[in-house]
Amino acid sequence: MWRTGTGRAVAVLVLVTLAALIPLLGPSAALRGTGEAEAPGAGGMGLLRTVLFAALCIPVGELFVNRLARSLPGPDSGPWGVPRSWSPLAATAGFLAALGLASVVATGNLVPDDLADIDAGGLYASRDGKLALLEVNAFLLAGLCSGSRRPATQVWPLAAVVVAEALRAHPTTEHSPLIGSGLTVVHLLCAALWAGGLLHALRVLRLRHARNGTAAGVALLGLYARVAVVLLAAITATGVCSSLRRMPPETILEQLTGTAYGRVLLAKVLLVATVAALALWARRRLRRAADPLTACAPARAEVVALGLVVAASGLLTVLPVPIRW
Repeated sequence: MWRTGTGRAVAVLVLVTLAALIPLLGPSAALRGTGEAEAPGAGGMGLLRTVLFAALCIPVGELFVNRLARSLPGPDSGPWGVPRSWSPLAATAGFLAALGLASVVATGNLVPDDLADIDAGGLYASRDGKLALLEVNAFLLAGLCSGSRRPATQVWPLAAVVVAEALRAHPTTEHSPLIGSGLTVVHLLCAALWAGGLLHALRVLRLRHARNGTAAGVALLGLYARVAVVLLAAITATGVCSSLRRMPPETILEQLTGTAYGRVLLAKVLLVATVAALALWARRRLRRAADPLTACAPARAEVVALGLVVAASGLLTVLPVPIRW
């Protein structure tokens, strides 16, 4: 038992380190040979944005799967049939990441060398500053809600984070920014439901298996799988539309290899394709295998791949936006 626990801890540590290296070291690798300039502190900002995205996925996934669990019959359908929430920890991580990003905005999008460089009051004077403050306060409120008697109320501050991220990604100088923001809201929300939901569904399955409730856990995973198909379709559609808005069809092939944004986007597409293949494998095992629990192996690999997708998404936010030729 000890060896198994230690092996899992080491595996988690390795995977977290790998996911952190993608946004931290990725800008230099992605920009090599493109002639594009790297923004100051891009690696650190990419890491903070990755932490923020992950902190959003965990509570959204928990709320989503817990609601699915309550729709299933049986004694394990109540709150006693789900594992301890990671939402308070996620909200803390999200708050710290949002605070770090806000400090960068407060210094004119430069990494502050000293606390005296941070003009906190100046955040109220710009659109980006107000959005950064909104995310800081939203994660703080989400943390308070997650520890209250009604943890479901954290859905509102989490929704505020999604909207703030969508507005931040599409400044008013962009062509049709509201359309871009709308696509990002759907894309980000569906991605959070998919990644966070699968992680929590596997945690629920493990808990119920330990309590001799395997059938209930498998039923929950099957219910999640049916919803995940819709989520994947929405993610794919919004992702394609957003990419075509930034890279017109006649230039997309060239920009996928000749720009940093295009290279990371291509890597993200390949990762999503891998995730989709793993998801299909897990669903087939869930429906056709003699032991449905064999679906857990590809599902766990799917969670790992989704973590890398989140890291790639964090890296995309700090790279130069492609030029519309």
